Amino acid sequence: MTTAAAASPLKVIPLGGLHEIGKNTCVFEYEDEIILLDAGLAFPTDGMHGVNIVLPDMTYLRENQHKIKGMIVTHGHEDHIGGIAFHLKQFNIPVIYGPRLAMALLQGKLEEAGVAGKTKLHTVGPREIVRYGKHFFVEFIRNTHSIADSFTVAIHTPVGVVIHTGDFKIDHTPVDGEYFDLQRLAEYGEKGVLCLISDSTNSELPGFTPSERSVFPNLDRIFSQAEGRLLVTTFASSVHRINMILELAQKHNRVVSVLGRSMLNVIAHARNLGYIKCPDNLFEPLQAIRNLPDRKVVILTTGSQGEPMAAMSRIARKEHRQIQIRPGDTVVFSANPIPGNTISVVNTIDQLMIQGARVVYGRDKGIHVSGHGCQEDQKLMLALTKPKFFLPVHGEHRMLIKHSETAQSVGIPSENMVIIDNGDVVELTPESIRLGNKVPAGIELMDTAGIVQANVLQERQRLAEDGLVTVAAVIGANGEMLTAPEVHLRGVVTSVDHNKWRVWVKESIELALKNRWEQYTTKEQDGQIDIDWEGLKTYLERELHGLLRRELQTRASLLFLMQYPQQAERAKSRTVAVPTAQNGNGNGNGSGNGTTTPTRRQRSTAKVAS
Repeated sequence: MTTAAAASPLKVIPLGGLHEIGKNTCVFEYEDEIILLDAGLAFPTDGMHGVNIVLPDMTYLRENQHKIKGMIVTHGHEDHIGGIAFHLKQFNIPVIYGPRLAMALLQGKLEEAGVAGKTKLHTVGPREIVRYGKHFFVEFIRNTHSIADSFTVAIHTPVGVVIHTGDFKIDHTPVDGEYFDLQRLAEYGEKGVLCLISDSTNSELPGFTPSERSVFPNLDRIFSQAEGRLLVTTFASSVHRINMILELAQKHNRVVSVLGRSMLNVIAHARNLGYIKCPDNLFEPLQAIRNLPDRKVVILTTGSQGEPMAAMSRIARKEHRQIQIRPGDTVVFSANPIPGNTISVVNTIDQLMIQGARVVYGRDKGIHVSGHGCQEDQKLMLALTKPKFFLPVHGEHRMLIKHSETAQSVGIPSENMVIIDNGDVVELTPESIRLGNKVPAGIELMDTAGIVQANVLQERQRLAEDGLVTVAAVIGANGEMLTAPEVHLRGVVTSVDHNKWRVWVKESIELALKNRWEQYTTKEQDGQIDIDWEGLKTYLERELHGLLRRELQTRASLLFLMQYPQQAERAKSRTVAVPTAQNGNGNGNGSGNGTTTPTRRQRSTAKVAS
């Protein structure tokens, strides 16, 4: 493409992966066309109660979905493809191109989510060029990473060539024999690269990242020394590591039983595509290994990051139905904790050791290497591509800063690079790099029911911290309680007897009705009484919340259920309650069980006996 006629800037808009680890998502926009590069997810922090996954805020793409021409997938890790199925429920992506393994894993995700028909998946090979719309051509360039079948991409645009490294390290002895295509990068460097967008994950670490093959002799030694069962956990997507573990199992005459859905899924796809080569009889189900000597068994499992529901974590908590730790077992953590998971991992290791297992873990054991390049890998990438402009991505803020310093050390001027955050718009022209207007960015939290809104998460946090008090009262048409109120405390710390709480609540409601009943009633000319049930309910909530605040010294949430005569009459044989979840400030603006409080225009009337 010629750049001389380019009138508009190329916009590079990261929606995830900046100032964080995970949910890598990037938008490339030129005039009326958008292509996406990856769409990953992240996992919830401890305070995100009930949340399953964390996604980028995709408001910008929902609003501009008519511009989307397709997606580039660089590789099959969850932080790069895990969000695609969720996004397809909100907007269309006409076509997705990516490597064979990633597309096989993605196909399963789309089918499971019921959105397989909403896009077309196409596999690509090294040096294959794909056209997106009228403005973009993309060449896929083989790189090396911790998962098989990974690509760097060269994106041809009207303003010039942009190279996005994807996740990478420079591995000169790859397990699968698929070498980094450094020659092709050098060719682009000679022709001219407008901008390099590069992985910053290990930018704080000097030197080169060791080859994946370097862990083989250390794992081999552990296999040879283990006298009992071997339980090995690693990232399910680490196809090269899994391949080596299976190779060692064959070498040491052990059979392998696999635990964990994601591990089973990746191994099945990798074997079908030829990235893992081993005989079928290497694998045995859990039931079969019970009859084998311990020294003949390897259990390959998920849970290297201490995930609560993963197989290794359940084994450590003695909650796995089929596997229990016994003295003589050797457990191998062939992975380092990613940021935020350290406490979960060390707790899991402690629990395994308490049960008598010998646990092998830690960086000093040489049983794990990163899939991301360190400073010397990054320098080589910069030297080969020789970009005019530079954009560090995929990392926390300090990592981006350090990567920019590395780029300056090899001759990239500081004014030719920018440090950005999610939602920033980088505008590229043949002669400049600058920041434009920011677009909406943030996070979308997902549970099994859908998007978890911020107010719902706040309510969950409040419930977790202070608990819930439920009060149910039946008020008659004459302003008296017909029965004693039902009071239930959930997760609330109190030394007061439950019966005493019921008395306090009863007295509080009775006093409120005595003092304010006339304020919420109006006598009509025909002798009927117009009752403002909504106003009365709000007032009773406020009084009850004051009681809770005084007696509990906390901000426990209140769920107040009030039944009055007209509801019972309408419902006949069934009970209808009007709930409102008190949010802690006395306003009663929460949600209930699906019924609604009548507005003042819907006030009920009732004949009051004289």
